[in-house]
Amino acid sequence: METRTALVTGAAQGLGQEFAVALAGRGYRVAGLDLVPQPDTAERVLDYVELVADVTDETQIHEALERVLDQFGTLHVLINNAGVYPESAFEETTPEEWRRVMRVNLEAPFLMARAVLPYLKAAGWGRIVNIASAAVLTAPPTMVAYTASKAGLIGLTRALASALGPYDITVNAIAPGLVRTATAERTVGADGGFEQVRSRQAVPRTQEPSDLVSTLLYVVDEGSGFLTGQTLNVAGGSSYL
Repeated sequence: METRTALVTGAAQGLGQEFAVALAGRGYRVAGLDLVPQPDTAERVLDYVELVADVTDETQIHEALERVLDQFGTLHVLINNAGVYPESAFEETTPEEWRRVMRVNLEAPFLMARAVLPYLKAAGWGRIVNIASAAVLTAPPTMVAYTASKAGLIGLTRALASALGPYDITVNAIAPGLVRTATAERTVGADGGFEQVRSRQAVPRTQEPSDLVSTLLYVVDEGSGFLTGQTLNVAGGSSYL
């Protein structure tokens, strides 16, 4: 069997780093893309290809993909993990902030999927995984822009699954709850945020990046070719589909 190649966005830390490490552990060749260098991820992944680029910039995306293809020759899996999650009252959300959230959380996955598609088609097999959010189901009142962007990402996932099914390319979303990452600890998880979310979960503990790994590996697995257009809600029972 051909060795699969995966590209993970937002790979410098948190979920992206855990996803990169998990995929490498399953034998994937892994490239990671982030706005910043990724030394911690590179230290944990053999032959890691570090890409420093902006997921909202088409030119930078294509230049990064050229490096992946030069190194590995092919691409099979895209994990759209990069995202932003500012928290503010709706009336304090400026149009500029709204557009920034939409650009990173919704437009960037569109740009990434569009850019990698020729390579997935050429490989004759592919997996695209979009990291959405359980916020779409719980609708936190101070995260209107974020929630709207992730709802849009779920819509993109469904429509793209219909478009790419004939090419043996599946498209699915994973919707985590509030995950304990360095960024979350400084922002939405601070000042009692983790405790508030925990109180609404059936599983009464804070979600860790490792809680998403088995779901990701299931979605990208060779045997998951009949799973597409779905959103897997992995949020400790904070909401139910």
